Amino acid sequence: MENNHVTVLEIDLNSIEYNFNYFKSKLHQNTKLLAVVKAFGYGSDATEIAKFLESKVDYFAVAYLDEGIALRNVGIKTPILVLHPQKVNLEKIIKYNLEPNIYSVNLLTAFIEIAKKNSLQNYPAHIKFNTGLNRLGFTYKDINQLSSLLKDQNEVEVRSIFSHIAASEDLNEKEFTLHQINSFKLIAEEFISQLNYTPFKHMLNTSGIINYAQEAQFDMVRLGIGLYGFGNDEKETNKLKNAITLKSVISQIHTIEKGESVGYNRAFKASSIIKTATIPVGHADGISRQLGKGVGYIYIHNQKAPIIGNVCMDMIMVNVTDINCNEGDEVIIYKNQEHIESLAKSINTISYELLTAISQRVKRVLKKC
Repeated sequence: MENNHVTVLEIDLNSIEYNFNYFKSKLHQNTKLLAVVKAFGYGSDATEIAKFLESKVDYFAVAYLDEGIALRNVGIKTPILVLHPQKVNLEKIIKYNLEPNIYSVNLLTAFIEIAKKNSLQNYPAHIKFNTGLNRLGFTYKDINQLSSLLKDQNEVEVRSIFSHIAASEDLNEKEFTLHQINSFKLIAEEFISQLNYTPFKHMLNTSGIINYAQEAQFDMVRLGIGLYGFGNDEKETNKLKNAITLKSVISQIHTIEKGESVGYNRAFKASSIIKTATIPVGHADGISRQLGKGVGYIYIHNQKAPIIGNVCMDMIMVNVTDINCNEGDEVIIYKNQEHIESLAKSINTISYELLTAISQRVKRVLKKC
């Protein structure tokens, strides 16, 4: 079905390539690079981003099975790590040649059984170790049991072992992070000593590449939000290029008399005569209701227009009293990283949430010179 929504998300592939090369420049020549394209590519377009990056990366990662299938269905051949597989999906993971993250004895046992049933040999899997995030993964004390399960079978091969830093962007937590890194090194040494082969290791995400490339680069890094121009640090973000711009148009302009209200629940009441513009984008498109009532703002002709009243499902209203504009004029809902970070901070969240909330009904438009 053709998407005729006038609100569009522009994805600048030139900026994504620039950001990719920026992070790659921080790595050793032989370090593998995994591109994380989960959550529709952080709210952009996972399949298009993957197609664009396929020749440049060694791995992709997704969160769930269906995301991996979507990449395979558009012809992606590069290895794909599924970060949060479930037992019920293991058969399909094999069917689509995806590689599961194994994070529990229960999951490992099930996967070995399915691999045997399918007469597989050395099917790649990845072992996740928990070093302090306490979300998913084995611990040091699980190594002997893990090794025992893996030792007497040839169906499953450990392709990599990895962990995840809890606060890679927060240098106030450096001591804890270094403890995680050292824990992972001890785990890796012991676990690999009990295998008869050597899987590769990885631990760093975008912020980890920035802050801990010397301490924990290992064999591969995982690049996600950084591709889109966010370094989780103002100085680093300023070195990156904006890849995401959310645009729409003015549907209608109103003159609101003193005492009149705007929107649901009469959340805005005019104390003087003002002019408002209605924009066809709302919380069904990913614009948080928390950005209403003057908290959030958009840009019209490079001027800030605050959102007034409540954010509706399909529309927002903005104050354009001091802006010379007309119906049909372009508006910028998310202008750049600084704008997105400002909006996120104003509602006590992070840029990830604003980006990944952008609805799939919003049309995606690729830009590349």
